[in-house]
Amino acid sequence: MRFGCVVLSAGRNDLGRSLASLTMQEGVETDVVVVGNAWKPQGLPDGVRSVHLPEPVGIPAGRNAGVPHVSGELLFFLDDDASLAERDALARVAGELRDGVGALQLRVDPLDGGAPLREWVPRLRVGDPRHSSDVAALWEGAVALPRRVFEAVGGWPGEFMYVHEGVDLAWRVMDAGYRVRYTGEIAVRHPTTGGSPVRHGYSLYYGARNRVLLARRHLPLPLAALFVASFAVRTAPRLRSVPALRQALRGYRDGLRVPTGRRRLHRRTLWRMTLAGRPPVL
Repeated sequence: MRFGCVVLSAGRNDLGRSLASLTMQEGVETDVVVVGNAWKPQGLPDGVRSVHLPEPVGIPAGRNAGVPHVSGELLFFLDDDASLAERDALARVAGELRDGVGALQLRVDPLDGGAPLREWVPRLRVGDPRHSSDVAALWEGAVALPRRVFEAVGGWPGEFMYVHEGVDLAWRVMDAGYRVRYTGEIAVRHPTTGGSPVRHGYSLYYGARNRVLLARRHLPLPLAALFVASFAVRTAPRLRSVPALRQALRGYRDGLRVPTGRRRLHRRTLWRMTLAGRPPVL
């Protein structure tokens, strides 16, 4: 089994650890490429190639840019600050990508041994992070898909730039008739940053904008309104300053203005999302 592995990087110091965890994998072949997002990768290990993007294109489009440069019937996307915990991780991932599973997210363990972040488990009720389940969203830092599924659904949503791209990808994989799975049995390690996932102005902006894009692209109007409203209510306590409020409001506004293709989800997909514990209003 061969994995095409795409690591998107802006030149962080953690990149070496990430690449080492890929090149040490046993039981599978790996073809690894580093996509330099507005950064020219240098000093890479033997056998690891690079793609240089002169201008920043955003996270999901950067991941997409790496896919044509790797071979393999399976694809694995790993953030440059994440690293596989075990040498047989990808061999076990290959075993999970069956029985209709079209996308798989790995468990995330704190690199420093601290408490895991809530955002790492894509369930409304997090529960035990070691418990595996079908899900309707993905944390994007360690995700595997069969290449045929990735190509069939159109890859990551490049226009999202930052945040919620794992939700959009998961919805399209489900709508194509596949399962989206979270495995609590295979881990990556990732540093904890602490605090809320909404930490910066651009995060507030893209969080609001992309929530609206998700609703406009995929949901019927009544569900779309509830989907955006529930997000606005949940994130309102984080808008503790006038600049933060302005960033969020600008995001909601632009979410209504940015052109987006209409890909309304089938009713059966909406029902499967609900059964997976994440109805399309939350």
